[in-house]
Amino acid sequence: MFYSSDIMIKGFLFLLMIILIGGALINCSGSDRELIDVSAIDHDRILSAANRYLQEEPLTVTAYFCDRSAGSLNDYYSEGDYWWPDPENPDCPYIRRDGLTNPDNFVKHRQLLRRFSIQVPALVAAYKITNKKKYADKAIEHLSAWFVADETRMNPNLLYAQAIKGRVTGRGIGIIDTIHLVEVAQSVIILDELHAIDAEMLNAIKKWFSEYLEWIFTHDYGIAERDNGNNHSTCWAMQVAAYAKLVGDKEKLDYCRNFYKTVLLPEQMSANGSFPKELNRTKPYSYSLFNLDVMAMVCQILSTKRDNLWFYQTEDGRGIDNAVAFMFPYVKEKSQWPYPPDVMYFDHWPVRHPFLLFAGLAYNHLNYLDVWRTLEPDPEIDEVLRNFPIRQPVLWIN
Repeated sequence: MFYSSDIMIKGFLFLLMIILIGGALINCSGSDRELIDVSAIDHDRILSAANRYLQEEPLTVTAYFCDRSAGSLNDYYSEGDYWWPDPENPDCPYIRRDGLTNPDNFVKHRQLLRRFSIQVPALVAAYKITNKKKYADKAIEHLSAWFVADETRMNPNLLYAQAIKGRVTGRGIGIIDTIHLVEVAQSVIILDELHAIDAEMLNAIKKWFSEYLEWIFTHDYGIAERDNGNNHSTCWAMQVAAYAKLVGDKEKLDYCRNFYKTVLLPEQMSANGSFPKELNRTKPYSYSLFNLDVMAMVCQILSTKRDNLWFYQTEDGRGIDNAVAFMFPYVKEKSQWPYPPDVMYFDHWPVRHPFLLFAGLAYNHLNYLDVWRTLEPDPEIDEVLRNFPIRQPVLWIN
């Protein structure tokens, strides 16, 4: 009798443990729970890329200068994508052709910024999964060149971004160019958490981000970008959130949470989860994917246990889950897209969109994760890279 009772008690305790663990998995949310081993999936691609980047030297904005720039050698400069010479008046100011990229515009600084934003996260991801110091050291070499060294650093503003020949020397809309610094900022956070960067370098990098954060938050260009109303506003919020997280600016983090709830959701998302302002563009498919990726990253960066934006809904029921549910069928089966195709690059989407991964983790939605795994993680088309700023999800998952 004693032996049988002992077995029954142990069996009951085992069953209770299973129930409790199951309940915990059902009730918890966010990236604290790994339904998918991202580090294992991305292990080979991370190390393959990082090993290549170990051989490459930093290149910053000072490597190229455009005579059309109104700034200095250390100032970032770019030109608006959709602006072209007027064929009837070639000497007059450029005219706009929405969705059609002018291949003759100056893009070197953009390309260098993207190169930086690809290499540093890959190197830090490699350090995170291997603990080999050579990867962290190379990443810090790039970070120093861009943010610290006087000869090569980029000035912490975008006064001369997305200029238009004959019209403006820079625009607030140009702030979207630095969405590629978001994963760089996260890389710095990881280096700090893993004790791979010394205090002096860390403080110098944080100083740069603090100055840039203040600039995009207070300058007229930053305010114009915040109030743009479409994906530009979302990108502004993602950047402010990422940089505020790095430098520990709680006030701006709180501002962004409120901005998401009171501005981004109610002003951009329709009842069915679509983004009408993106659907009305000449590239409705890619812009919808892009805005959803960025809004998902706002949720990923800003969510806390007490304020989980993945589960926040407006009074009329709009939330990020609606947007993911709306786009998911057209990622899984693109041929079902019911709107006009993009005027350019339509065939190059979708890619491995972060909204699928992070929503899959937040909602315990295995279909999202399964589709995410099938998509291209390393696109090479410039237009796609321009609108694909999050490439190393291992940096964003505990």
